[in-house]
Amino acid sequence: MSGNDFTGRLDVTVSGHSAVTAIFRRVRVIPVIVMDDPSHAVGVADALAAGGLPCAEITLRTPAAMECLKRMSDARPDVLVGAGTVLSEKQAAGAIKAGAKFVVSPGFSESVVDFCLAHQVPIYPGVCTPTEIEMALRQGLSELKFFPAEAMGGVKYLKAVSAPYRDVRFIPTGGVTPANILEYLAIGAVIACGGSWMTPADQIAAGRFGQIEQSARSASALVQSGESTP
Repeated sequence: MSGNDFTGRLDVTVSGHSAVTAIFRRVRVIPVIVMDDPSHAVGVADALAAGGLPCAEITLRTPAAMECLKRMSDARPDVLVGAGTVLSEKQAAGAIKAGAKFVVSPGFSESVVDFCLAHQVPIYPGVCTPTEIEMALRQGLSELKFFPAEAMGGVKYLKAVSAPYRDVRFIPTGGVTPANILEYLAIGAVIACGGSWMTPADQIAAGRFGQIEQSARSASALVQSGESTP
């Protein structure tokens, strides 16, 4: 199955938490992107879509990130574009205005969660402890980012921390690579993983979109085949 064939069966012009989560479940890996130059945004989106991953989490870690998100969202409505590293209500509002179809935060920010829920925008807050998981559950959220995945203990820790919470699902992010992603995806509580190796900053800065496309295609093939990479 080629990346383009897989992409063709995805409807990313969706809204609502369950619809966005359904796309995450199908792509299995979410490109997590840091971008400094908005002029590269469309090229990155084109490359990801061509490689079979019509999905992008633009992290708000640079001054240009919001404009990158806007340009990508405007130019490629067929790519599911969201905002990551959202730390405040103000950032959440700006991301939604720029076209973000989902919001991801590194930790559990009650103000960000409340804002997104009030505006009916899918929110995936970061958690890494039972206390944080239960905070999310009290807000009615059961689909969460697990961050920082490898630093917290990786697959072994996630299996242990998720065991008491049978209805909670996770998106491990942070240290996920082609070498370990299938171990995470093999956990029943995992929806998909976030990863940055498909879109390295140096390739984006150099405009090497062909390499990004190939990395996206390889990542898509890996997670769909279930065959590990050494």
